[in-house]
Amino acid sequence: MIAPAASEHSGGVAGHPEIMSNPTARKFGYPGSLVAETGSWLVLVRPAQPTFGSLVLVCKEPAEAFSQLSSEAFADLQAAIGGIEHCLGVLVGYSRINYLMLMMVDRDVHFHVIPRYEGERTDGGRRFPDAGWPGPPALATAEALDAGEVQRLATKLARLWLAGARGGLDL
Repeated sequence: MIAPAASEHSGGVAGHPEIMSNPTARKFGYPGSLVAETGSWLVLVRPAQPTFGSLVLVCKEPAEAFSQLSSEAFADLQAAIGGIEHCLGVLVGYSRINYLMLMMVDRDVHFHVIPRYEGERTDGGRRFPDAGWPGPPALATAEALDAGEVQRLATKLARLWLAGARGGLDL
């Protein structure tokens, strides 16, 4: 199941009241940064963008170790990744994509999703170089988005997510 764009979503996740206590989702701007959700995962815009279109994929289950996830969450990860790669492929045109499970500060199970490309991308008059290309992502050189920019990017990506689910590609 796919949720509506961030601007159309309010409050907690239906059927998942535990998400309101997930500090990782809140740290990354939930619900204003919400792109989409699956049964077990939230797809959020990462407010600090090391590359254009960087996301955070947060598990809705109360788990602090990858091994603690249910088999449903593991199976649902495929749907989340498929939606992410479709959206970012259309909007960003990445060459590679990095999924980083760092979890040193934010303990809830989550991945930082960093689309990778040579050169830069632009959006809203802003430049987003991939400063680490072709090596590891340069997380420290991230462009900080304000709340309005996060929500605009989340809305763009949510439209692509829904269009992909319907088989269309229109923004």
